Amino acid sequence: MDPAQLLLSYISGAWVAPAVCAAARLGVADELAGGARDADALARAVGAHPGAFYRLLRALADLGVLRELDGRVFELTEVGERLRRDHPESQRGFAVMLGSAWHRQAWSGLVESVRTGESAFERVFGPAFEHFRDHPGHGEVLNDAMTSVSTAFVWPAVRGHDFTPYRTVVDVGGGHGAMLAAILSAHPEGRGVLFDLPHVIEGAGGPLAAAGVADRCELVGGDFFTAVPPGGDAYLLSNIVHDWGDDDAVRILANCRRAMRDGGRVLLCEAVIPDPPREPTAATLIDLEMLVIARGARQRTAGEYAELFERAGLRLARVSGGGVFNVVEAAS
Repeated sequence: MDPAQLLLSYISGAWVAPAVCAAARLGVADELAGGARDADALARAVGAHPGAFYRLLRALADLGVLRELDGRVFELTEVGERLRRDHPESQRGFAVMLGSAWHRQAWSGLVESVRTGESAFERVFGPAFEHFRDHPGHGEVLNDAMTSVSTAFVWPAVRGHDFTPYRTVVDVGGGHGAMLAAILSAHPEGRGVLFDLPHVIEGAGGPLAAAGVADRCELVGGDFFTAVPPGGDAYLLSNIVHDWGDDDAVRILANCRRAMRDGGRVLLCEAVIPDPPREPTAATLIDLEMLVIARGARQRTAGEYAELFERAGLRLARVSGGGVFNVVEAAS
């Protein structure tokens, strides 16, 4: 691509993301799940101004999210299918979060975060996890986004891991349980413990029930800085350690080390940044997200995870998986 056009494509991302996020919030993909429909009928279905809505649909078609047919009729593309709520790899929740007012406001402070190393989100809203606890609507958006990331990106990395040696998998900071539900569905002999903050656990378990594995799973509320449920064979932390600076991350990992059975494993699923020289990766953009949202949060290289493990009484065993996300396995 011509350098000027390439740079423009990056800059115009400020237009692209809100357009896709608007489609997610309006439920356009859900309305098109049954097949092609004309723009006016869709506008009525989602409660939108017909003229303005057509302009949005037209832009989404140029982006490849929709396909425009004759007579202002639109249908989903393979890309747009992933904005449906019921798609097995739905990214709708993630799109809604990136388009939310609080997320846009936080990212508007990226320059200041780069200058100071401090969280733009925390300058405006206060400590991130306290904010999401005290504003359950925002917390629900965050949880839905993390479920989207888990099903669309994290699970493809995790499903290649052999869970058969583990009798009990403890999902630390497991949110609503989507990841644990997928693991237990694939391993019918295993049992699980879903562990998260009490206010998260109160609304959790839906994915476990939907997958028919709730009878093999215990839901436990608590604080992983204090302790985690004991007796697990594997402690899964999916997109957890990246939320914390090194000292806090070591506290969490050390608690898992103390709680696990002999021969147990700690499994981190994270967007691992390759050591240079490296190919371009989305992990570096996720790292900027962490810089903006929470104090001390960051993505790490495999070598940096090895240093954390050593401080927690663990050792790096291997890094597996492909794509952006990997499974980083630690043993005692």
